[in-house]
Amino acid sequence: MKDYVDKARKELQQLADAKTLASAQKFFKEPILAYGVKTPDARAIAKSLWKECKQETKATIFGYCEQLWQSGYVEESVIACEWSYSLRKQFEAKDMKVFEKWIQQYVNNWSSCDNFCNNTVGALLTQYPEHLSLLTKWATSSNRWMRRAAAVSLILPARNGLFLTEAIDIATQQLHDTDDLVQKGYGWLLKVASKHHEKAIFRFIMTHKQEMPRTALRYAIELMPAELKAKAMSR
Repeated sequence: MKDYVDKARKELQQLADAKTLASAQKFFKEPILAYGVKTPDARAIAKSLWKECKQETKATIFGYCEQLWQSGYVEESVIACEWSYSLRKQFEAKDMKVFEKWIQQYVNNWSSCDNFCNNTVGALLTQYPEHLSLLTKWATSSNRWMRRAAAVSLILPARNGLFLTEAIDIATQQLHDTDDLVQKGYGWLLKVASKHHEKAIFRFIMTHKQEMPRTALRYAIELMPAELKAKAMSR
């Protein structure tokens, strides 16, 4: 099982660059564990090795992903996200337990959260919407990354006009969250949902604009016409 993981790590080590590492840290408030490999390069490694390992069973590949997540390295999480998303046509409803565990135990920065939830988790929710109720539990978790995941996991479906009710429910739950990364998460979700449901999202914003943090509000109205932005920002 370690073969492909070891190959991935060796390739990351070969590409590790001190300047890239120093630059990467600037994007995070919290310290991160990283090799110093650019994200496109980490994705290229994932795609190259995927050609070799894709014949393995889903359970085996999930095992590879678990090892990569466990390391804590940002670049290894990129590879884990790529490989898990590549299996989306094989997803089953029970896989949500695995994905929830990975968020709870291994996600420790906004980049890994967004990469995993925007793609892998979002794809599973689209196929198995019975798991949408889980997001209401995540939305008020003591784990900030679970809370951000509750919103960000709906962004992929929202791009296709799905799950408006659930998006508004999550935003309502997180309306008074004091964590700016959670605020940005649900603000981002509202922004994406507004592409298909501008009137509904604008109505929500106008109802709550006095209590919605400016960070979330600015994200939410980003795609709206100037006149709607002006109304939303006036207090």
